[in-house]
Amino acid sequence: MEFDKLVHQPTRLRIFAHLYANGEASFTALTEELEITEGNLASHIERMEDADCVAVDKEFVDRKPRTTYRLTERGEELFEDHIDTLEALIDDLKTDDS
Repeated sequence: MEFDKLVHQPTRLRIFAHLYANGEASFTALTEELEITEGNLASHIERMEDADCVAVDKEFVDRKPRTTYRLTERGEELFEDHIDTLEALIDDLKTDDS
């Protein structure tokens, strides 16, 4: 049983979980809700984008730039696989205790 390091990293795991649960989020919302710095978020999002796990949408709203993020199909699959791996680990531990 092996974890995907892209998803398993704690900050990225929180980003994956937030986007999976909420569908999409703005850059500002992610920094505020996850309580991480802009630079930290930007570096993790870049890594996720390079792995084709997150889609980035940039637009102007009332003449101000707004960037939103959502998981791609691949990102959703990786996150779901990660959850499956965690559940299998828990099941194995329960079996070992019997």
